[in-house]
Amino acid sequence: MNRRTLLAAFGAALLVSTPLAAQAQNLPGNIRMVIGSTSTGGDTYQNSAIVAEALAAHLGINIKVDPVGTSEGLKALDRDSRGTTIMLHHDQIYLSYLYGVPGNDDPFANYVVGPTVAINPGDSFLVPADSPYQSMDDILTAAAEGTQIRVAIQPGGVSEIGFTAMRNAAKVRAPGSEENIVAVNTGSQADKNQAMWDDLADVINGSIQANEQFTQLPADDPKAMRFVWITARPATLEQAPEAGMGATTRADFMQFASPATSVTLDGSEDFVFDKEFFLLFNKDMDPALMDAIDTALEEVYAAGEIQKRQAEAFFIPNYLPRAEALEHLSAKSERIGGIIEDLKAE
Repeated sequence: MNRRTLLAAFGAALLVSTPLAAQAQNLPGNIRMVIGSTSTGGDTYQNSAIVAEALAAHLGINIKVDPVGTSEGLKALDRDSRGTTIMLHHDQIYLSYLYGVPGNDDPFANYVVGPTVAINPGDSFLVPADSPYQSMDDILTAAAEGTQIRVAIQPGGVSEIGFTAMRNAAKVRAPGSEENIVAVNTGSQADKNQAMWDDLADVINGSIQANEQFTQLPADDPKAMRFVWITARPATLEQAPEAGMGATTRADFMQFASPATSVTLDGSEDFVFDKEFFLLFNKDMDPALMDAIDTALEEVYAAGEIQKRQAEAFFIPNYLPRAEALEHLSAKSERIGGIIEDLKAE
């Protein structure tokens, strides 16, 4: 075998070993994936890490998850049209706009909505283990009787839509009692947890992934918690692994979701909400780079390994390509926008 043959064979080997999507589309070798959370212990970071690792391995590039928060994440995305910064977050991206949070513009007009990657069926609300409230019914009854219920949330996001629904349920049950359900505005999951531990909140928004561990602590532990409400649709929660998460089974979790736990929307129908994660791109990013990422994700999900990792972390795999994701999330935003208008405090 002569030198020219050896070089040709070596070149062919390089072509085979180099991911075709990255090679053809000239994706950056290093990509920063900003997320709308400042915590590394919450569900957003957990899900983003799974997606980033699978995507990086498939493309043969480096992807670093950077938990900078929603506003800072959007600013970083605004500044970078080269494709070296992308964002992964959830419904908060459009909820913040619908709630009028400063600095959060209409994502459908100012960014390109990328593919969806997962649903978290574990968005939830919790109380301290020694709380006198055993259920959402207890909480709403207490509000109706004049007791103030403090709820720790992150304004303008998924936690606020649950809080708004909670106030609406109180109003439906006993008009005027919604005034007794008040927000304690915090930040990411660690901040909400701390609000509970510091006795600044009676109820906090959390997630199965981040908070189940605290529900397994001895009841006299100051950090021990209990679930009282899971917002996911029952059909979504039923897709989660039967073994559940940690020491809590799926059947256990179902007791905190509709219809077993009712947070009414209008007196006859329960409020339910699925928390969905998706990518977001700078609107001036080369569409070919977006296509390369979308194609790579499609191939990653077709391979099937990422679904196993997501299921282990109690996420529901939910890949939708960019065009389908845009249609789905736009319709969801419009529907939720109507609910916010109906449920917002007067």
